[in-house]
Amino acid sequence: MQRGLYKQHTFRTDLLPIPTPTPVHKMTILPLLLYTSITAFILYLLFNLRTRRSNRLPPGPTPWPIVGNLPHLGTIPHHSLAALAAKYGPLMHLRLGFVDVVVAASASVAAQFLKAHDANFASRPPNSGAKHIAYNYQDLVFAPYGPRWRMLRKICSVHLFSAKALDDFRHIRQEEVAILTRALAGAGKSTVKLGQLLNVCTTNALARVMLGRRVFGDGSGGGDPKADEFKDMVVELMVLAGEFNIGDFIPGLDWLDLQGITKKMKKLHAQFDSFLNVILEEHKSGKGGGSGHGDLLSTLIGLKEDADGEGGKLSDVEIKALLLNLFVAGTDTSSSTVEWAIAELIRHPQLLKQAQEEMDNIVGRERLVTESDLGQLTFLQAIVKETFRLHPSTPLSLPRIASESCEIDGYYIPKGSTLLVNVWAIARDPKMWTNPLEFRPSRFLPGGEKPNVDVKGNDFEVIPFGAGRRICVGISLGLRMVQLLVATLVQTFDWELANGVHPEKLDMNEAYGLTLQRAEPLLVHPTPRLAPQVYESG
Repeated sequence: MQRGLYKQHTFRTDLLPIPTPTPVHKMTILPLLLYTSITAFILYLLFNLRTRRSNRLPPGPTPWPIVGNLPHLGTIPHHSLAALAAKYGPLMHLRLGFVDVVVAASASVAAQFLKAHDANFASRPPNSGAKHIAYNYQDLVFAPYGPRWRMLRKICSVHLFSAKALDDFRHIRQEEVAILTRALAGAGKSTVKLGQLLNVCTTNALARVMLGRRVFGDGSGGGDPKADEFKDMVVELMVLAGEFNIGDFIPGLDWLDLQGITKKMKKLHAQFDSFLNVILEEHKSGKGGGSGHGDLLSTLIGLKEDADGEGGKLSDVEIKALLLNLFVAGTDTSSSTVEWAIAELIRHPQLLKQAQEEMDNIVGRERLVTESDLGQLTFLQAIVKETFRLHPSTPLSLPRIASESCEIDGYYIPKGSTLLVNVWAIARDPKMWTNPLEFRPSRFLPGGEKPNVDVKGNDFEVIPFGAGRRICVGISLGLRMVQLLVATLVQTFDWELANGVHPEKLDMNEAYGLTLQRAEPLLVHPTPRLAPQVYESG
């Protein structure tokens, strides 16, 4: 009805007379146009200047069309990003595909992100590794910040990494390290691939706490094919996780899998899932040889039925995702750090001798060093700190994402930006360290340049475990295991490189990956320096 009335009263504008425009003199309209144009221009400038000032992005290299700065990352990203930081400054902005990325490459900038704005950067950005390997974000490392993440972290903190838990399981670590020394002492003239044996030791030590049993043979690692396969799987995971997958940054290309990364991830996930399924089913049935109580897996299975309420119950998938995190993050990182430490000591025989003298004075030569001795081994602790500085296990931090826009050092950081902290570059910053490329443990001793600096996330000059809410949950275990292994290998053996390689010629190049692996494995001839009964009694 209303529509009909409207049509009835519609005016026919075509029947109205067309008015004749009144002539206006040019001299009256030109000043008005000029005034209006100048005013609009000034307002435009003021608005843009204010917007640019408030939304000024950090400096960085000019991005390429579509792919952005992905080509700038090179073959070893933490090296390439360190070189770019030397040119553009310690806070950089990159455009990786369609994603804003900010990179922190100095201690002060890292502290801004991980301390002052830690809550804003507590979650992870979407990525193919978490989706295809880590059970679609159901693990601890990549879980979104929130109740479920807090529950998983609390479980690990209480049952695996608390001071009480570490002390309760101290004997397990010492037993596994003693098994390692026997294997090395029995090597004779054979060439030893040190990293492989270290990985077996750390994996079995962690497995006995997590599962109540070893996962590799008798712990000696003597050609155990399962141990070799597991080591290869972990290294491949770290390499794939360290890849910058084009599909993560240009979503429209994700389905093409141009680099073949997704296919490799899915295949690797199937291998890990099979490995973890066997462990889980054997543990449930009691066929795995575990204790059935007191280990972490028994606790996790119990939580399936009796969760503490925060975040809900644990599913089998969540249990496997957590075990995957612990096996990967708790084994290869420690073994590779120890491998770097021994390589550095072989290259600096005077430092090895000094460490052995400290060991003989504090511990003696009649027994193996124990965890209770570590607090008195000042020089040994300095060696470990210097190894973490020069060879951080995770040179480029796991990414975080900005939940909201913020300002860092006067620069605008957009919401949704990915944060990368170049831990490797920070620890080699010449503004913070004297002769930063030299291996000098004395810098952490009384009278040195950084005597009070620790590696626990409080001092941002060296943060191998990260910092803030997302700091590595296993930092306490990692420190103990690395210190005990380095101390034992220093105390019990003299070291010589295989194939007659001179120490100064030792290849110290890094391989590509999420963790800092050696490009070439450390091949050595260990020579026992203690009485034979010490190795047997350990």
